[in-house]
Amino acid sequence: MKLSIITITFNAADTIEDAVQSVLSQRQDGFELEYLVIDGASKDATLEILAPYRDRLTLISEPDKGIYDAMNKGISLASGDYVGILNADDLYAADDVLMRVAALFKSSGAKSIYGDLVYVDRDDPTEVTRTWNSGAFNRQAFLHGWMPPHPTFFVRKSVYDTHGLFSLELRSAADYELMLRFLFKTGITTAYLPSILVRMRVGGLSNASLGNRWRANREDRQAWRMNGITPYPWTLFLKPVRKVSQLWKL
Repeated sequence: MKLSIITITFNAADTIEDAVQSVLSQRQDGFELEYLVIDGASKDATLEILAPYRDRLTLISEPDKGIYDAMNKGISLASGDYVGILNADDLYAADDVLMRVAALFKSSGAKSIYGDLVYVDRDDPTEVTRTWNSGAFNRQAFLHGWMPPHPTFFVRKSVYDTHGLFSLELRSAADYELMLRFLFKTGITTAYLPSILVRMRVGGLSNASLGNRWRANREDRQAWRMNGITPYPWTLFLKPVRKVSQLWKL
């Protein structure tokens, strides 16, 4: 089995080394690792920081049309059986995360896997500020505001080949739309790994401000329309409300 992990970067000098080291330090038992870093022509020290790791990863640095365009580029280049995406400011929670993901793919036969995630302080990734416990999969939960955390979402490469990549029509909700398309509309099989897989630094695009949250909610609605599905009236209200409940699970 071969796992392709993709990290997208743009002017990420303050966090990229943590992300890279968390991938390259993974124990490889039962799988082969391919690591691709897709950089959007960074102007800071990102490329200098990546230089010592060039023999252990594939680096592409060129202008792109944003984060989802970079993700699509990485997926298109990936040669693995399964693909995972780790953002430049995130890191895997332990050195056996990918080993456990590979084992679950083998034992379950599922086409996708997801797990749990913790939000951490930007300056101190050991300090947890919020916990996202995904819970076992229930397709109908999407109608009640549920979604798995995208940084923990691993997908068989053939699913992207068959059902498409990230939509460039969306600025912050393309990951939500893709998981809605794969898990709810198309119904690919999935398995839940009940463990913290990723430490995610606070400060994501959709939650950076009230205005961004409003725009993200509009994009969430568009994601349903793009898939020809009508959600419940309360679906998109419950999606951000679920994030509040994560504060009680520390």
